[in-house]
Amino acid sequence: MSDFILSCCSCVDLPASYLEERQIPAACYTYTIEDVPYTDDFGATISIEEFYKKIDNGAMPTTSQINLIEFIEYFEPFVKEGHDILHLAFSSGLSGTANNAIMAANELMEKYPDRKIYVVDSLCASSGYGLFVDVVYNKIQSGVSLEEAYQFAEDIKLNINHWFYTTDLTHLKRGGRVSPAACAIGNLINLCPFLLVDHEGHLTVKSKIRGKKKAAKEALNTMIERCDNGLDYDQQVFVSNSGCPEDAEYLISLIKETFPKVKKIELYDIGVIVGSHTGRGTVALFFLGKARNQ
Repeated sequence: MSDFILSCCSCVDLPASYLEERQIPAACYTYTIEDVPYTDDFGATISIEEFYKKIDNGAMPTTSQINLIEFIEYFEPFVKEGHDILHLAFSSGLSGTANNAIMAANELMEKYPDRKIYVVDSLCASSGYGLFVDVVYNKIQSGVSLEEAYQFAEDIKLNINHWFYTTDLTHLKRGGRVSPAACAIGNLINLCPFLLVDHEGHLTVKSKIRGKKKAAKEALNTMIERCDNGLDYDQQVFVSNSGCPEDAEYLISLIKETFPKVKKIELYDIGVIVGSHTGRGTVALFFLGKARNQ
C-alpha cells in the first residue's frame, strides 16, 4: 500500500463505487441545469439517464471548473492529516482546473513545508481520464514511491488514446457549436464527426463519417493501427457513452471479435460535466497505444 493519496476530479467518468473501493477521493465540479446548481456527485442527486432526459427536453446545462479556493479546501484536510498527494487533474486543454490545482498545491506546500502535493495535468478526458487513473492506481499498487508514481503518470499520459464519435448533432446545435443548417443536414444523412483528444488535451475533429456503424468501424480500425501490440493487445479498454448504450455495445462487440487477448472491456457513462457539452449520442473509445504526439 502507498503512503500517499491518489486523487482525481469528479469528471473522471468512472462509477463512484470504483473510486470508493480504491479509496481515491475526487474533487467535485459543479454544474447548473434548468437554473438549479448541482455538485457533480456521480449521479447521486440526478441520475445519468434523468440528466440526459432533461437535455432531450431542451435543457442546456453549464459547468463550472474547480477554483483555487475550492482546491485549497479540498487538499488541506489531507495535508493536515500528514498525507502527501498525487492529484491527476482533468485536461488543461478543456478546463482551467489543472492550473488551479497547481496553484493550490504550491500555496499549501508553502504553508506545510513537510508535505508534498504533485499535480499531473492528465491531458485526458471522460473515461480516458478514468483509464489514466486506473493505470496509475495499478502502478502504485506495485509499491512505487510518490516521486516514481508522479514520473510514471507524466510518462504514460499521452499513451492513453481517446477517440469519440457523435451520432446526434442536436445538442451541438443548441450550444452553438454546429449551425442549424449543418445539424439538419448532418442528422438527415447520419453524419458522425470522428474526434480525438490530441497531445495538448484539446478535442479535435479528425474526420466526418456517414453512419454510426461506419464510425464504430473507424474507431476499431484506429485502435488496430494505434494500440500496443496490434491485434495481440492484452490490456484494458474503456468505452463510454452519453445515453446511447446500444451504440457503445456495438463497438464493444467489434473489439471482442478483433482482440481476443484484451484484458478487460469496461462500459461507462459519460458523466454530467462532459455530457453537458456532448448531449446524448456520443460514444468514446480509450486504450493504451502510440503516444498522441505521434
